[in-house]
Amino acid sequence: MSSALLPKPQMRRLLARRMKFHLFGAFLLSVGCAALYKFGVADPRKRAYAEFYKNYDPMKDFEAMRAAGVLESAPPK
Repeated sequence: MSSALLPKPQMRRLLARRMKFHLFGAFLLSVGCAALYKFGVADPRKRAYAEFYKNYDPMKDFEAMRAAGVLESAPPK
């Protein structure tokens, strides 16, 4: 009597049905992670580099390193 009350288990296309669900979930998770990385890491890093190089004077930095004796090919004056 109890066997008539239990539903039959899904045996056909079980892997395909579960794989469709997991592939969709993995796709959404990867898109979400990519968006978080882009807006949380890459864009702030680009802004920081742009801000740094806006006022950067390479000759002033070169002269400071030269005066400190960091460069072997350009001895301090």
